[in-house]
Amino acid sequence: MADFMKILQQAQQMQGRLQEMEQELQGKTVSATAGGGMVTVEADGKGQVKRVKIDASVVNPADVEMLEDLVLVAVTEAQRKAADLAKQEMGKLAGGMNLPFQLPF
Repeated sequence: MADFMKILQQAQQMQGRLQEMEQELQGKTVSATAGGGMVTVEADGKGQVKRVKIDASVVNPADVEMLEDLVLVAVTEAQRKAADLAKQEMGKLAGGMNLPFQLPF
């Protein structure tokens, strides 16, 4: 029973650290570019897009589809980077726990 209580206590500590980590992730920034830097997207560590910067040279009313593709690529990459950052932080969090099982991240 003592082992179960230890695991429960560790889980409660992990929950507190997880909440702290989520707040920290919101304060971190990742960025991604597309089109050789023509489109830049910044997102927080949770993947929420915070800023999109588009170079005026790619704004062509005759080729809106290309601009849409560049924005999509940059947003997708920024969100992937945010997910990687979150996974890395989660790994640090789980690494300090002596759990008798593996976590899925």
